[in-house]
Amino acid sequence: MGKRILILNGHPDATRKGLCGALADAYAQGAAPGGHTVERLDIGALQFDLLRSQSEFENGTAPPDIAAAQEEIRRAEHLVVVFPLWLGDMPALLKGFFEQTLRPGFAFAYRPNGFPEKHLGGRSARIIVTMGMPALLYRWYYRAHAVKNLKRNILGFVGYAPVRDTIVGGIATASQAAMARHFDTMRALGRAAR
Repeated sequence: MGKRILILNGHPDATRKGLCGALADAYAQGAAPGGHTVERLDIGALQFDLLRSQSEFENGTAPPDIAAAQEEIRRAEHLVVVFPLWLGDMPALLKGFFEQTLRPGFAFAYRPNGFPEKHLGGRSARIIVTMGMPALLYRWYYRAHAVKNLKRNILGFVGYAPVRDTIVGGIATASQAAMARHFDTMRALGRAAR
């Protein structure tokens, strides 16, 4: 039986397709023959403000685009997040999206003692990051800190497990054959909903 998959294109530029969009498309292309249902969100096309206070985070009303995104997240059994590495991390708009979306009450609940209750358990996720530097250098020298932050401190915090990752590095100098292998990998991951 197929899974319900939500693909988040975390590139903030909604005016051009780019590599992140193409990788998201390849993942979706693989998911369809695998019997999976795919929904897609392009972060750059959503309308929302950045949060500026703890009170707004905990008690504010989610804007319409965020409320709709929360419903898509709630329905999805598998989440795919695709984004470019900018200044060593995810783009600010994607971080702002997670802050708006994964609010208390929806994604987790505070407890008087101990860790918060995770509301998005029973779901898996895949993080796909694109970057100019070689993937091995990012994992070894930089310890893949942006991936670890998203994996453990954001997605894991609200219940996603397992959270796997794919790093598409060296894109500025990659050959056509190397890029074709990345797209093949995306289609295979989509087919398996991994």
